[in-house]
Amino acid sequence: MGETVKIAISPAIQLGGSLFTPSQLIIIGEIIGQDAKVEMTGFKQLYAEIPSEHRDAIKQVLEQNGLEVNPAGFVTKSLIACNFCRGSEEGGLETAKSLNKAIAGIETPTPLKIGYAGCALGTSEPLIKDIGVVKMRDKFDIYVGGESKGLKTSFAKLLLSGVAEDQLSSVITAIINFYKNNAKGKEKFSKFVNRISLDQIQIVAGSM
Repeated sequence: MGETVKIAISPAIQLGGSLFTPSQLIIIGEIIGQDAKVEMTGFKQLYAEIPSEHRDAIKQVLEQNGLEVNPAGFVTKSLIACNFCRGSEEGGLETAKSLNKAIAGIETPTPLKIGYAGCALGTSEPLIKDIGVVKMRDKFDIYVGGESKGLKTSFAKLLLSGVAEDQLSSVITAIINFYKNNAKGKEKFSKFVNRISLDQIQIVAGSM
């Protein structure tokens, strides 16, 4: 058996949430093979191990069928978005798609979860993600440092309020890069936020 690589497969961000079509599931099964193991993760992604030499060809086929393919492991995960129950325009569907394109698959010291909610209902639970984005009318609030695992779960803290749509991707990317460049080893993002302080992260994010 040759070398293998693990990939993360997710559906496109859309109205209704994380939805796979039957044909997409068939394509996934056919292309990775009957003997492959597929893991459903808490990131709303499917992890599949495939031959390294076939990665690019498999990625191309999956993307042609409306799926997203990103690295697995220590990277920024695909945006965990809400179901856009108030509609695509009011919930900012296109903004969420743009943000996902900017941040998914960036190498990080530990896996990074970013949540997006199209309104204050927060059905995607952005306040227990590493970074949470909440649309408030035509602006966005950004939260950092949420922790959903373990016995000491905690809510993310408000970092910035009233961020404009055209600044959102650059602000979130700046936070991710600041974490990458200043984390101590495999330091979890929530611990990084507590150690560095909101003030320092605000300076970096607010300069975008």
